[in-house]
Amino acid sequence: MDERRVGVGAGLGAYALWGVFPLYFPLLEPAGGLEIVAHRVVWSLLFVGLLLTVRRGWSQVRAVVTDRRALLVLAVAAVLIAVNWLVYVYAVNSGHVVEASLGYFINPLVSVLFGVVFFRERLRRLQWVAVGTAVVAVVVLTVDYGHPPWISLALAVSFGLYGLMKKLVRVDAAPGLFVETAVVFLPALVVIGVLGAQGEAAFGTAGVGNGLLLASSGLATAVPLLLFAAATRRVPLSTIGLLQYVTPLIQLAIGVFVYHEPMPPARLVGFAVVWLALAVFTADMLRNAHSNRRAAAPVPAGI
Repeated sequence: MDERRVGVGAGLGAYALWGVFPLYFPLLEPAGGLEIVAHRVVWSLLFVGLLLTVRRGWSQVRAVVTDRRALLVLAVAAVLIAVNWLVYVYAVNSGHVVEASLGYFINPLVSVLFGVVFFRERLRRLQWVAVGTAVVAVVVLTVDYGHPPWISLALAVSFGLYGLMKKLVRVDAAPGLFVETAVVFLPALVVIGVLGAQGEAAFGTAGVGNGLLLASSGLATAVPLLLFAAATRRVPLSTIGLLQYVTPLIQLAIGVFVYHEPMPPARLVGFAVVWLALAVFTADMLRNAHSNRRAAAPVPAGI
């Protein structure tokens, strides 16, 4: 099996697992959003620590910890991803799966906009068209909801900023995730302790099954990230860019067909405008990747 096929399989696996999270998080109830995120942090740290021990990867962690800039960047990333997790768990467990999927549909366009703002990247004409179309979609959805789609925007912005932080420092998935979760490990333990002291914790009181499910959140967090890292090492970013739409498509399907969330005509129009923006963005991305490959191809030698 060639490397590209392995990479595509890993990428599909990562995005599919992220896509079915709306089916997973309700299983963790009666745990609330804050308790679920705290357990994700704690069990992720333990799982990744075990993985680093097996793979003898602690030297990479030490290299990050001794680099003050990298440590600061990953600390900010840790806060951002914790906020993203909290908003997402709240969205899923409060019946806003469709709105959550919208956040991940518009995330690629938010990331492009951040490239302009923070890295002074120059957008091509079609990229500007895609970003402008996405803004129109947000306006349409604001009219439909009666307020801006705050959940979608919070997810897109927090994950976009998280990606921005990760771009500022090059660290492999496992050591990076270990450092990030270590930063918020103590606050997570405090949350679990306070909830337990107040008698509001599900862990230890809602049965063995619930406890095991909360512990499994470490696997559920780390495995997709590791698959994603394997994919990015083997396939072009243009392929990753296409695969990333798998997650919100699965989430949208779950929201509409499993949880029967409403999808009135105005909301459907808003989503259709987002999909139009993504179609323009994807077409431009593929065209640019094709042009770059042609430019990099060797010129045939003359006879």
